[in-house]
Amino acid sequence: MLALSRKKNEALVINNNIEITILEIKGEQVKIGISAPKEVPIYRKEVYLQIQESNKEAMNAEDVMDNLKNLFG
Repeated sequence: MLALSRKKNEALVINNNIEITILEIKGEQVKIGISAPKEVPIYRKEVYLQIQESNKEAMNAEDVMDNLKNLFG
């Protein structure tokens, strides 16, 4: 992991097309702005993990359905 120090209104660039800017700092909370192409998905980590878990559950359900179809096919 790369750790960087930034102040308000300072930014960093990732892969020439994603810019992350520090917008505001209040106590322990930092507000950031992200500029990226529309095709680049951006999620908060907790949401991303929920999506991953839902996808795993859906894959398991599909495997069960495929197994049942093969069994009774």
